[in-house]
Amino acid sequence: MNYKMMGRFVAQILTIGAVFMLPALMISLYYREDRAVYGFLLTLGIFAVVIGLLQLTCRSAPSAFYAREGLVCVGVSWIVLSLLSCLPFYFSREIPKFIDAFFEIVSGFTTTGASILPEVESLSWGILYWRSFSHWLGGMGVLVFLLAFAPGNGKGQGFTMHLLRAESPGPNVGKLVPKIRKTAVILYILYLILTIANIIFLVIGKMPLLEAVCTAFGTAGTGGFGVKNDSLAGYSPYIQNVTTVFMALFGVNFSCYYLLMLGNFKSVFKDEELRLYVGIMLGSILLITLNLRGFYPTIGETIRHAAFQVSSIMTTTGFATTDFGQWPAFSQSLLLLLMVIGACAGSTGGGLKCARVLLLFKILRRNIHQVLHHRRVQSIRINDQVMDEKVLDGANAYLSAYIIILLLSFVVISLDGFSIGTNFSAVLACFNNIGPGLEAVGPTCNYAAYSVISKLVLILDMLAGRLEIFPILVLFSRSTWKQH
Repeated sequence: MNYKMMGRFVAQILTIGAVFMLPALMISLYYREDRAVYGFLLTLGIFAVVIGLLQLTCRSAPSAFYAREGLVCVGVSWIVLSLLSCLPFYFSREIPKFIDAFFEIVSGFTTTGASILPEVESLSWGILYWRSFSHWLGGMGVLVFLLAFAPGNGKGQGFTMHLLRAESPGPNVGKLVPKIRKTAVILYILYLILTIANIIFLVIGKMPLLEAVCTAFGTAGTGGFGVKNDSLAGYSPYIQNVTTVFMALFGVNFSCYYLLMLGNFKSVFKDEELRLYVGIMLGSILLITLNLRGFYPTIGETIRHAAFQVSSIMTTTGFATTDFGQWPAFSQSLLLLLMVIGACAGSTGGGLKCARVLLLFKILRRNIHQVLHHRRVQSIRINDQVMDEKVLDGANAYLSAYIIILLLSFVVISLDGFSIGTNFSAVLACFNNIGPGLEAVGPTCNYAAYSVISKLVLILDMLAGRLEIFPILVLFSRSTWKQH
């Protein structure tokens, strides 16, 4: 295990985290939020000490860097960054318990949006900004940002693809262009353009600028931290509709936007995952609208709430305009299904991903055909490309790990004595990086009542869901730490 190289990467990632904390500090200084200023300054001092120690001890790092190091580096980086980044919440005493502060920032970086806060509006603006910005940084990935904009680490080290594979969401990571660094740059440029466009549309709707920025961060990262206790319920229908559209846009594979930039419209329209994503979203909106007949005064309001919540849940954003915990059982069940399916691979959304769902259905169909015609050799194609058997095996392994972790987590947090619906939806919402669940963890509630053990389990679920499970499993595997 190349510990020194990993230490250097962790130091670079912490440097990025510290730099991005400076705007939050500036906002707190502008609004004269003394406790928040103290929290940020003390945290930045700790960042500086840790970064300095890592740089000092990891100066002469060997260049060898393989898949195992890539997986471990991603898992360790996210945990260490979260442990330090939660300190402004804790030092400012705006979240007085460390485990709650840790839960909140992990929820932010993993773009989950599950919160322990009973009253968001009591937070200072600097803390609110940092809380929402964690969504934006975690949405595309802090390591992707490192690959895109950090100074080069030399040639021939072979680390970039291992890091991208470990952090990027989806069953198969590809390159938009031959060089990984250029791929990362393109991804972040597209991400930034969509975020700025979202802010502009929100400001046009007369949302205050700082609120628009925080809301756009939550939308872009498909996270869902809001600046109001009622999420987006108190805003105008225009702002709700704008957010509906942008949540759906951020749930699309970013490679589709790159193809559109190149004028390759045909490939985008033929993309099987995109068609499945759009089809499920539109079909769910229609079914829930029909199921909610008479629930709201007008059909227009019904469609607006149905479209918003479907877009929010399927993209795993977690914003809310209404208490969908009061909806009929059919609509709630459909939302639970959408939690599992999730957005597209290569987007900022969570869940199983539409690409993986498509793969699993095609694997199932092939297995049925092989039972009927056992001598037939049949390949699986997506977008006219034959899928490598390793990708198919990976999809099966992911589903197995997904079910096992889901069930184990559900059993452990059930010790707290909440209802089955609350516990199952809590695990489902955290594991799929959605945020609100049903009943006691619904859109009008929070996760504060869970015990420390349950919160730790849900934190691991959030990290495992965001990092596609295996980087977290690798951290807890004994063979990872053996010398090979």
